[in-house]
Amino acid sequence: MRTSFALTVFLLVLASSTSVLAQPQAPPPTQLTYPRMVGYLGILHPLVSVSENGSETNFRDYYMVGFPIGLNLWKTRGVGFSMEVVPLIRAENGSSRVANVLFHPGILVNLGHDITFAGRLAFETSGRYGITPVINKIVRHGQVVSYFVAFPLPIRVGNNHPVSATLGLQAGLVF
Repeated sequence: MRTSFALTVFLLVLASSTSVLAQPQAPPPTQLTYPRMVGYLGILHPLVSVSENGSETNFRDYYMVGFPIGLNLWKTRGVGFSMEVVPLIRAENGSSRVANVLFHPGILVNLGHDITFAGRLAFETSGRYGITPVINKIVRHGQVVSYFVAFPLPIRVGNNHPVSATLGLQAGLVF
């Protein structure tokens, strides 16, 4: 009788302590704590560039691709800071090279519905500089990784070239 009583007490204590011993669950996305840092990787395709010299289309005479790598520090749910580095590779006439590296700090503004505006400064190793407004949309949420698409509009000046604007398409993952 004492053994069954002791076993019952042991099982009750064990059952009541599982919540104490379990690892805490991650908060749902609506209850995230701030400040909060996330990293991301992507692939960028400049589609068309326009300047006073006319327009230039990627994929026609050459292929340009970028690989954005960045960190976002969200100060609050609505505002954050981002630092991005983008190596750009240009392939033409049977060869390829890193044509440019872009340093891209900026502010982030959460517009709701998984849409973010990024207002970035741009400093290129090619000698050009300017701004890049970006609209970003999370298209799929995962437990560890989320997927996004973005539409950057780089506006550049400097290095004895006319002012140019480029429309781009970017896709990537946030972790």
